[in-house]
Amino acid sequence: MEENSSEDSALSGTLVPADLDMSAMAQLLVDQARSQGVQLTGPGGLLNELTSRALESALQVEMSEHLGYEHGQAPGDGGGNLRNGSTRKTIRTDIGEVTIQVPRDRKGTFEPLIVPKHARRLEGFEAAVLSLYAKGMTTGDIANHIADIYGANISREMVSRVTDSIIDDMNNWQNRPLDAIYPVILIDAIVIKVREGTVANRPVYVAMGITMDGTRDVLGMWVGPSGGEGAKQWMNLLTELRNRGIQDVFIVCCDGLKGLPDAINATWPLATVQTCVVHLVRNSFRYSSRHDWQKVSTGLRLIYTAPTVAEAETRFADFADRWDSKYPAMVAMWRRSWNEFVPFLDFPPEIRKLIYTTNGIESLNARFRQATNRRGHFPTEQAALKVLYLTVLERRPNRKNPTGVISGWKSILNTLAITYGDRLNIN
Repeated sequence: MEENSSEDSALSGTLVPADLDMSAMAQLLVDQARSQGVQLTGPGGLLNELTSRALESALQVEMSEHLGYEHGQAPGDGGGNLRNGSTRKTIRTDIGEVTIQVPRDRKGTFEPLIVPKHARRLEGFEAAVLSLYAKGMTTGDIANHIADIYGANISREMVSRVTDSIIDDMNNWQNRPLDAIYPVILIDAIVIKVREGTVANRPVYVAMGITMDGTRDVLGMWVGPSGGEGAKQWMNLLTELRNRGIQDVFIVCCDGLKGLPDAINATWPLATVQTCVVHLVRNSFRYSSRHDWQKVSTGLRLIYTAPTVAEAETRFADFADRWDSKYPAMVAMWRRSWNEFVPFLDFPPEIRKLIYTTNGIESLNARFRQATNRRGHFPTEQAALKVLYLTVLERRPNRKNPTGVISGWKSILNTLAITYGDRLNIN
């Protein structure tokens, strides 16, 4: 809240009886607006004026409760405290700047709730700024957007202060205690650009867990050093997750990064490592000519849809016989990854769908990329993490969100219990 000396609005001369209800007040202002040709929003707009009157009425009610007597009545036993005029203030709302008269009392003990002291804006403004920031808009973009849509002039520094208000929550979220058991954890990394003197590509490591209740939950996000994704860095981050409370994981889904299975098993020795099949297929295309992609894809589909591990091995042998001479690196990659590829084949289709790919986390990464690509690069790691954190929290109506409860989870949990029943509970 701040002092303001701007001109009165076009409707400020309207005389509104103190006992007029809101519907009658609204009708009076509409009639006045029509006669004067006043717009709906913006300086002097109808909604701004109506909001101003509503807030002033609420403040007068609060003052009456504080003093113990109504405006215009003789003072009661208020301990000698009386009304003492008002202060003209301007606040920012979702419809723009609104000027109000805040009543004062002689003792200065009045603490309004509807418009708290020192508040510069009403609830809703911060939410709008944070939503725009989560969508990847820069502080300058947001300041311009607020000015265009809401008619309020704010600085980039103010936008930055609003987004900084989430830092404590973000740090608490990043260090919160975790459950003892996660049936499934998916891990992956994306690359963003952060200025380190010069702009550099930095990996962002992301871990998503599926709880015993079947809820997808982002467990943590970390910006790593430049130089690409590394198994050693993953080892440190997985150890952090263990230190935050995770004692056991049944299945960890990951890409085919060299050394990553060893890092996972060093952290949770009983965990089954499942390499993302989609990653393997994509990497296969890197080693093969575009002309053969359709044939390669068809052959690989026969392997990862096999009903049993034995059948998958037979089908892979046929695949290798056909392509080993032409694309030896592709076939060698599958041989190296075989032990981490086949675990999902031991499960029925509903669990296969859950663990054969990191699509659950890649859906979240797609939103991360959408938000970060609009920014180009970030000035600091913290600026990047703020955007990613807000993206995690954002819920889009009528859209499938990356986090939430998995459909058909009870059936999946019952199947997992058959395999991991002795590990479902940790004392």
